[in-house]
Amino acid sequence: MCAGARSKGAACVGGATGSKRVPRAVREQQMLDAGVRAFARSGYQNASMDDIAELAGVSKPLVYLYLNSKDELFTACIRREAAALVTAVRAAVERDAPADRQLWSGLSGFFAHTAEHPDGWTLLHVQARTQGRSFAREVVAMRAEIVEFVTQLIGAAAREQARGGARARTLAGTEVSGLALALVGAAESLADWTADGRAGGPSAKEAAATLMNFAWAGLGNLLQGQGWSPERVG
Repeated sequence: MCAGARSKGAACVGGATGSKRVPRAVREQQMLDAGVRAFARSGYQNASMDDIAELAGVSKPLVYLYLNSKDELFTACIRREAAALVTAVRAAVERDAPADRQLWSGLSGFFAHTAEHPDGWTLLHVQARTQGRSFAREVVAMRAEIVEFVTQLIGAAAREQARGGARARTLAGTEVSGLALALVGAAESLADWTADGRAGGPSAKEAAATLMNFAWAGLGNLLQGQGWSPERVG
């Protein structure tokens, strides 16, 4: 730890003998960066606070001082990565564009973010889901927010289509919710496809276009009253 009293909101470099002070908020982000990397690559059980402190360039006691415990550090990492992903998706959507363009731009933002932050995505999609109910709840909350956002986009698409012609049909609320869940689930499954460093992997826009080709064509037919039914199968 630093010699002498530490001023509020600052910490010594390395948490030990350095004299340069770093703002607390900056130091915490460095610890969270290290935590995300360690948890994603080693797993929650195998990632040690010693490893995280070393990656962050601070002492282990300083990590405990700021973030209290391994559980709280893990939770803080999940919350930060979840918030960043939701923000990226919302920011990517072209608000004044047609409904299909809005959905495509949102998917592009999703795939771009997960590709640029592979450790964050692994933390959310793998580690947080498998390390206990309290951690999984954090991801469930994030997913619910994204599903609700996609539900609004699909609902807007349905209304836009309804204004465009007499053949359009009105989707029930349960249909819209189910389609949003299916689309989000498909996007999650495809996110690993765009993982950073994977040779020959698609770009974020290519992944978004793949999902749009898979989902939007069918959704477009559905909105036009041409939904699939088992009676069509001979």
